[in-house]
Amino acid sequence: MLISPDINILTKKEPSLPQMIEFNSPLEAFTYWEKNIPNKPFLKQPINGNLKEYTYQSAGQEIRRMVTALKSLGLEPGSHVALISKNCAHWIMADLAIMMAGYVSIPLYPTIGPETIRLILEHSESKAIIVGKLDNYTEQKSGIPDIPIIGVKTYGIEEKNSWEEMVHNSQPLQDVPTLDPDALITIMYTSGTTGNPKGVMHTVGNFSHVANFALKAIDLPKHTRFFSYLPLSHVAERVAIEIHGIYRGGVFYFPETIDTFPADLEAAQPQMFFAVPRIWDKFKEKILEKMPQEKLSKLLGIPILGGFVKKKIVKKLGLSKAAYMASGAAPISVSTQEWFAKLGITIHQAYGMTEDCILSHYNLQGSNKFGTVGRTLDGVSAKLSPEGEIRIKSNVLMKGYFKEPDLTTEVFDEEGYLKTGDIGEYDHDGYLTITGRVKDQFKTDKGKYISPGPIELELMKNTDIEQICVVGMGIPQPIVLIIPTPQARQKNVDLLSESLAQTIDQLNAQLEKHEKIEKAVIMKEDWTIENGLLTPTMKVKRNQVEKIHQPMYKEWFDHEEKVIFE
Repeated sequence: MLISPDINILTKKEPSLPQMIEFNSPLEAFTYWEKNIPNKPFLKQPINGNLKEYTYQSAGQEIRRMVTALKSLGLEPGSHVALISKNCAHWIMADLAIMMAGYVSIPLYPTIGPETIRLILEHSESKAIIVGKLDNYTEQKSGIPDIPIIGVKTYGIEEKNSWEEMVHNSQPLQDVPTLDPDALITIMYTSGTTGNPKGVMHTVGNFSHVANFALKAIDLPKHTRFFSYLPLSHVAERVAIEIHGIYRGGVFYFPETIDTFPADLEAAQPQMFFAVPRIWDKFKEKILEKMPQEKLSKLLGIPILGGFVKKKIVKKLGLSKAAYMASGAAPISVSTQEWFAKLGITIHQAYGMTEDCILSHYNLQGSNKFGTVGRTLDGVSAKLSPEGEIRIKSNVLMKGYFKEPDLTTEVFDEEGYLKTGDIGEYDHDGYLTITGRVKDQFKTDKGKYISPGPIELELMKNTDIEQICVVGMGIPQPIVLIIPTPQARQKNVDLLSESLAQTIDQLNAQLEKHEKIEKAVIMKEDWTIENGLLTPTMKVKRNQVEKIHQPMYKEWFDHEEKVIFE
């Protein structure tokens, strides 16, 4: 796989570059490309419908000037500097500037409220914060304690310390430091599905090892195009897209708004694309809105025309050039993978977590089994506990939870394996299937344990369901809480009830007696990031859903109808 640049850029001939370059740090990677392909695009930022381009050289100058500006704040070496922003060019420039200044980054999810912002900034001992592209900064600002705030005016953030003015008034750093592989590079706070966020500490070497692994394991064109839209404060987007992309000398595109997302993705045509299952489901919904399944199936079955239809759909999605498409963060159903495969879109499910720096199990090109998360990766040891919990060991595991030694000790076993909290099983070919979460298991009042994950995946095959949560603590049998798709909400109530009841009856025939679903409850309001029932990576916060709805379980269980509308 080549990652050398085109030999001609404008009229300047550039030196030929070696294949498969490995780097010791993100800074080493960036400065290498800054020197060798200065005029190549690095960041493509949409602003008011126009695309602003930063080359490696122009971005490098802005980053180097921001390093000087940060140092002028008088922060001690190794200080913690926070960053809150949606994905944008300034997120990546800020991240590199913090590294280059010798500080430790504290990325925050752009959707969190002021209470969580204050909790993280105070716990992390952040000495300054860079504020970029946000939707609700007026409210969020109240959570920032008395530390310097650097606002990016480009996105309407007006602060005493302006990114643009600080860059304009500072000289660029000349000598970029060499980072120690064992040095702390970031503290990433988990999205908090089971309580308060915990600060996961990762080193330069951890990031570097995973990025270099991806260079070898994933076959992509040189100077890969990436489309960055999932939160960069999450380890998957941070490492698999940002850091990996910098190591490849890639170019990054971003969506401007949620409304322009489809057009922005179509324009970018990325060569690697990563999504969570809900995004794939949304893509499917949009396709079927324009072309019902019966018509689509008929067209795909016609020679030549079927191929033309596939190409048109895939190009409109923005995936016509994608050499590797992945799904992670939550399980994706086999039926979804199979549906997209008929369009020529092969989804590779991957598995990792913040604590293992996402180096665990991947499905890779030419080695992909639907329904599994792939095989154990090179350099990773994995085992199952007697209870079936997946445990991981490698040289890129976190260095611990910041200021939480007891929690750190608890999450490792006596052999130094990370307890993932996920339950799984391997098939005879070594592919791993996730079957549930240890903490998601609940006990009915019959004393029987239920693992909701596999049941939820099966129920999600019903295309009327957008989100789901199987619950049942304190009642004899489990019930299922359902958020219907927007299209399903438009259906006749009787038709929707019949569709869901049929799906439940079909599944119940395959389940053990104690697992059979007794009732389905249609939720009145959606679960969203804003109301605290979804994480920023769009996973259901089961404990929060249960906290709100558990008082109603018995009443719903005793209801006459099988499908209940809240």
